[in-house]
Amino acid sequence: MVTKIRPRRTAALYGAVPLALLLAGCGGSDDGAKPPAAPPAASTPAPATSSADPQAAEKTAVLAAFDAMWTERTKAYAKSDAKGTRLEKYATLDALGRIRNDLDRMKAAGTVVRGESRQEHATVTALDLTSKTPKATITTCVDLSAYEQYSTQKKAVIPLPTNQPMRYAARATLEKWPNGWMVTTYTPEGARPC
Repeated sequence: MVTKIRPRRTAALYGAVPLALLLAGCGGSDDGAKPPAAPPAASTPAPATSSADPQAAEKTAVLAAFDAMWTERTKAYAKSDAKGTRLEKYATLDALGRIRNDLDRMKAAGTVVRGESRQEHATVTALDLTSKTPKATITTCVDLSAYEQYSTQKKAVIPLPTNQPMRYAARATLEKWPNGWMVTTYTPEGARPC
């Protein structure tokens, strides 16, 4: 009796068939059904949508810088002193000079601010990103309903003048410097209601 020895490649062929079936998937029925569509890959990010306002990110940065300046200003007015605040980070020398003048007058009069004047509805009304130093203008509404001047000498609240509007418009201008947006001017417009 003669025994034939099969070459090894046949064994390799038989080992490849189950692998091919696994790769092809199960269910080799011929009922005409299409294989289910592959679900979308979870790691594929959705395409970026363009903002309706191409300047939205800069406007957000402008408003954040103004808000940060206002927060530091409120801290300074609460103690009639800019020490311990970060006003220099958000206000240029011109704007900072006006705040320091206010603080000097308050210190001489022995007054501080309790509560705060709030800024509401701050809106970027102008934005120029094409000039050498980009510029922005903000309009806002000042609300004095939680604001009071307090005499540290008399230990008493100083009433606001009777003709003082409790809500009025204000405007700020900002410039974009290497470290970010800085408030250059802040102008209360007490005669203009908001």
